[in-house]
Order: sequence, then structure tokens, then C-alpha cells
Amino acid sequence: MGFQQGLSGIGSASKQLDAIGNNVANSSTVGFKQSRAEFGDMFAASYYGVSGTQTGIGSATNSVAQQLNQGNVSVTNNQLDIAISGNGFFTVETSKGMSYTRNGQFGVDKNGYINNGGDKLMGWQVVPGSSPTRMKEGELKALMVPNSVLQPKPSDGGVGSTPATVDPIKIATNFDSRQTAPTTTFNPLDPTTYNHSTSTTLYDSLGNPLTMTTYYVKQQSPAINTWNVFARVNNPNMPETTAAATLNPQMLTPTNSLGGAVTTVGAAPAYTAAVMVFTSAGTLVKPAAGVTASATQTAIPIDFGSYASIVGANPLQISMNTDGSTQYGNTFAVNEMNQVGYASASLTSLQVDNTGIIKVRYSNGQATDIGQVVLANFKNSQGLQSVGANRWIETVSSGPATTNNPGSSNVGFLQSGAVEDSNVDLTSELVNMISAQRYYQANAQTIKVQDTVLQTLINMR
Repeated sequence: MGFQQGLSGIGSASKQLDAIGNNVANSSTVGFKQSRAEFGDMFAASYYGVSGTQTGIGSATNSVAQQLNQGNVSVTNNQLDIAISGNGFFTVETSKGMSYTRNGQFGVDKNGYINNGGDKLMGWQVVPGSSPTRMKEGELKALMVPNSVLQPKPSDGGVGSTPATVDPIKIATNFDSRQTAPTTTFNPLDPTTYNHSTSTTLYDSLGNPLTMTTYYVKQQSPAINTWNVFARVNNPNMPETTAAATLNPQMLTPTNSLGGAVTTVGAAPAYTAAVMVFTSAGTLVKPAAGVTASATQTAIPIDFGSYASIVGANPLQISMNTDGSTQYGNTFAVNEMNQVGYASASLTSLQVDNTGIIKVRYSNGQATDIGQVVLANFKNSQGLQSVGANRWIETVSSGPATTNNPGSSNVGFLQSGAVEDSNVDLTSELVNMISAQRYYQANAQTIKVQDTVLQTLINMR
């Protein structure tokens, strides 16, 4: 049986060389996991048991086992390249069903799907309207990048809203207590009629930017520690003049707000004001005279009901939160300012954090979460079946996939802008190749020796 042993050994050596050659060929393949040929001996036994003098009949390939150890992580600076540091797998949808991969070289196709070689990356989508953002956990969907323009968000609450029902615009200031009260009637185009002013940008229902200016006028004694507040928006379609009778009427509001009742060009505006009162310690007491609210309310309703500078835009109804405003003996300063509206915008970049949250950023500075990459894991990852292209499918041996967000349940973390290199060690593989070659030669030598012995027997006379 010497030929049998030698031939089986050559077959095993050939299989080992195949595995090594495949490892070397994929030493630069992103996410590739090297394999190792594993062998076992073969033994011939009689029906009644094994003879004490019987030898084995060679070797056989038990399996070609994949080595799923971590590869090095290389930075690429491509934000849709994602590397896994841990035991998890990306779940991708192929034309033949779900498969799993460690190759994190993703891009976006013409339909907006995040994909790798045409296979769609699966994950959890955002629950529509959730604030803060929540994910539909447990329901895997193909992740998409929005390819449409971000719709504008008006600074008010839209049609049917009132100042009391919208997110307030925050303007918190320090009024200089050392200021003296102006002696003339307030005129927004005459700086001598007010003490301080500041501006912020509002957005109408079409996303057009509008400048809202607030003016602060200190009051005379006995209304000490009291400031009148006026507000107006610009009208880009109407020129400004210093004449009181031709001031821009579109900045005026009819009722329950800051402004006057003028709605036609040429009429003399009669501005009304909100009142802010401070204690002798410089803290805010109440925001506005005539507002039905608790003594601690700091939101001033502003109704720009006559606004019509942009054809088709809705009237602006906002709320200005003055909480945190003070009156100290320091120069005028805006301590805090923010507003909730924004213009329409196009997508500029994507970012994936280490927990898999995909965030898109727009040209107007807005950012939003669009989904979450999740990772799969198996009780026996060695039981996965390779199907090529750095893909595996689950089998009975591997058990079903369990999916979790990165950072939990031993699936690992993600690193955006990087990929996992092949875990092939070229130095080791070249040494293994030499060993396999010697193994092959040794088995070939056994066949040669066996042939020599057989030839000797044949030549005996």
C-alpha cells in the first residue's frame, strides 16, 4: 500500500498548496480571511478490529478552515469605507438572499442605496418623526442616502400655528444698566431713538432668509429697570427710507405682537412694544406687558401677519424666548442666540460613527440621522459557508445570525473612513509554502522508493 500512502500525501500537500496560494493571492483583498488546510490520517481496519501490526493508508483533507482573526485597519479617508474591529459581519442583500461580509468598501448607487459591488448594506432605519432620533430595531432594511434636496423649515410652525405653539427663537442679552433713556420716539432707522439692537435670520415657508432685527429702548423714571422691545423684518422688495411716512410697512404686525398696525405704504407707523422688566439685582422678572402668562414666562409672541415680501410665502408667527437676559453694569452683549428654521440645501457629506449611526450633512449646516449599520454574529462563525467575493452565508453548522448595533453583544465597533485589511501574513505563508513543497517532495519520494522496490521484485529471477 505504499503507493496509496504516497498518493494521499501528495493530494494533501496539493490541497495545502492550494490554500496557501489562495491566501497569497488575496493578501491585498479587503476583509479577506485566510484559510488553512487541516488533515487527518486514514486507517484500514478489519471487520473484527485493528491488527497490532497494521499501518495507516495515508492522509485525507478533513477541512479547509477559515481563520477569522482580526486584520489590520487601514485609514482611507473615504467616509463610506467602514472597518469592523471585533467579531461581527456586515449584512448585505444580494440577488440570492442575505449574505455576510467583512469587506467595508461601500458606496452609493444611482438609486441612493449604500452598497458593495451591487449588494445592498442592511441596517435599521429611522423612525419617522422621532425626536430624539430612534431606530426601527429588529427590522433590517436596505440603507439609503437621500438624493433629494432638503426641504426648508420655516422659523414658525407653519400654517395654522400661533406664536405660542412654535419652538421659540432664543435671544438672551445683557442690557447695559448704565445707559440713559432716549428722549425721542422710537424709529428703527434712527439709532438715536434706541439703546441697543441685534439681528438674527429667519426663514419663511419657502426657505427665503429674512433678517429680523430687535431693538431695545430703556425707559425713563419711574419705569426704572424697564426696557421696551421692538421687532421688524426686512422686505427685500421695498427700499428703505428715513422718512417716517415711508418706512417699510411689511415689518409691521397687526395685533398681539411687536410692531404697528400699518399695512399700506405711506401711512405713518405707530409701533407698539413688548416690555421687559428686571429686578434691582439685574434678573428678568417678566417678558412682556399684556401677555397672559405666568410671571416667569420669558417667551414673547411675535406675529408678522402682514409679511408678504416673497410671493407665495406664509405669514411669519414666531416666539422669542428671552430667558437668561440680564441687566448688569456691563456693555450690551448677546449671551445666547439660536433659531429653528433653515433654508433648502443639498447633501454635502456623510459620516458613520463607531456605533453605526449614519449622519448626513447639508450645505446649510443641518445634519440628520438616516439609519444605523448593524452587525451580525454567529454561535459558530467557522460554520459559515464561503460563496466568493468575500461573502459568507449561514448554514446549519453556523447557526442563525443575531444582529445588534455596533458596540454591543460582542460584535465589535465600527471605524469610518477605514477598511480592514486581509489577515494574511505573507511571511508566514511563504514559509508554509516551502514546508508544503517539501511535504509534496517527500511523498513523491515514497512513491519513487516503492516503485524501486517493486521493480526489484519484478526483476528477480
